Amino acid sequence: MTEIQASARNGPAVQQPPAVSVSSARKAKRARREWGDSPLFRTITPTLAVVLAVVAWQVATKVGNFAPTVLPSPTRVAEAAWTDREALWQNTIPTLQVTIVGLVVSVVVSAVLATLLSFVPLLRNATLPLLIVAQSIPVIVLAPLFVIWFGFGLGPKIGLIVITTALPMTISLLQGFLSADPDAATLMKSLGAGRVKVFLRLRVPSSLPFFFTGLRVVASFAVLAAIFAETVGAVNGLGIYMATEKNMLRTDLVLAAAVISIVVSLLLFALTYLLETLAMPWERRRKAMRSE
Repeated sequence: MTEIQASARNGPAVQQPPAVSVSSARKAKRARREWGDSPLFRTITPTLAVVLAVVAWQVATKVGNFAPTVLPSPTRVAEAAWTDREALWQNTIPTLQVTIVGLVVSVVVSAVLATLLSFVPLLRNATLPLLIVAQSIPVIVLAPLFVIWFGFGLGPKIGLIVITTALPMTISLLQGFLSADPDAATLMKSLGAGRVKVFLRLRVPSSLPFFFTGLRVVASFAVLAAIFAETVGAVNGLGIYMATEKNMLRTDLVLAAAVISIVVSLLLFALTYLLETLAMPWERRRKAMRSE
């Protein structure tokens, strides 16, 4: 049989596509994952979203022809903020200070409370419902009462921040304490470790991811609580500044102060990531090994 007859009998030859290297596909997938997890990508994406939002805001004010007292343009807000920059700065510092102090006090209270609840299950079952009820009380009710009880100093502001942020932090820490590997705890106890040593060597490190996640969540709550407390009763701060400018129909300055409060929240949010990196260096090494 000739080659032509064999070709006609077996049909036309099908050309196979070149085989794709598995290692090349894995490298491409890893590169995409690394780019998605890179700090540059995480910075570009929200920055682009903010720029688009500001552009849409500017266009809306031009097309809608809103009055400056209703919706000033971003350029007008920026000009007003620059003109009144000294007053804005002088009112930002007290808000930032009381927010940080309130967060520190809240972390201490939450750590003590979560530790007690983790050691005493009976206390945990009796206390958690009461904490949830206390958390459900509206801040708008507590703020005036705190001012009446504690005056216009730091007390009511710190108290309001603690009330707002302590319960989420306590639950996050408690969940972290209870998430420790029970087999590791049993092994440590079999080697002679007491409850305190197991708690310090096992449960505390296990709770760190939960702690920093909770801290990131409550950081913005703390800023909002501080500003709200200042609107009820304060000598200075972003809250009383916004309340004063609102009464004067300076919407541009109110929005400028609101933008500053957002920046403060973002800075605190970024600070929690820095603290997490410093407190958990093994997580950074594990992520580096995983990406290899």
